[in-house]
Amino acid sequence: MDGSLHGSWSAADAAAVARVDTLLDGMAPLGVAFSGGVDSSVLAALAVRCLGAAQVTAILGVSPSLAADERSAAHHVASVIGVRVVEIQTHEGDRPEYQRNGPDRCFHCKDELFTRISAELVTELGLRAVAYGENADDARRPDRPGSRAAAAHHVLRPLADAGLDKAAVRRIARSLELPCADKPAAPCLASRIPHFDPVDTAKLGQIERAESALRRLGFGDVRVRHHGDVARIELPADDLERVAAEPARSAVHAAVTEAGFRFVAVDLAGIQSGAFTLPLVQSRHD
Repeated sequence: MDGSLHGSWSAADAAAVARVDTLLDGMAPLGVAFSGGVDSSVLAALAVRCLGAAQVTAILGVSPSLAADERSAAHHVASVIGVRVVEIQTHEGDRPEYQRNGPDRCFHCKDELFTRISAELVTELGLRAVAYGENADDARRPDRPGSRAAAAHHVLRPLADAGLDKAAVRRIARSLELPCADKPAAPCLASRIPHFDPVDTAKLGQIERAESALRRLGFGDVRVRHHGDVARIELPADDLERVAAEPARSAVHAAVTEAGFRFVAVDLAGIQSGAFTLPLVQSRHD
């Protein structure tokens, strides 16, 4: 990237980007918790634009809950942005609270990430601040306990504080010509396991193998929910007719059973963000 913004900007988006610049001013050197998704990529790109590439480090947490495809894609996006990536091993899977897989699982995952960054990288890299890519829509959702971990570790959230919602973030990503601009959301693999069903590496491996195989079959936006012997596949509504017809039906069944599941089901409700967590946290707030 050359540090300039491309494309046509609305006045509202330009004003929001200016607010991000203000929030980042004086925060160099900055570490950005980075996944290669659209939110953290836009944050990293705007930070590079504001502070300069030498003053920004993208920090990628690596653990069994990160699919290999997502890890590779994150490095590709970072190379387009022109930002250095530092990988850090996280061990959320060793935490009993994470393994128990309650609705606060994301808190323990993000707490592990930010604890490792604070302990291992802040001094080593001389970071003045750490930021992550929460957007304004996510900040309003009750099923995002990871934001509580960010606050506890004094991690900045410039996109949310500037009022950038998901639609605005995607518009900015397109203007910056980021390869992830239209990338579907890709929550961690543990989000596919129903709450209070323990998280372990065997289940995460099954989910990763099944989803990777389905992407190779051309299903780009897919979730494989783990229900013991049963894999419940979530797809966009436009893919439901295709997956139920040959030759896709047999290919999908073979791919998912080869990943270690005995039965394969397709959820007619389609992709459902927060399908496991929202009902629990909403009942708590009612």
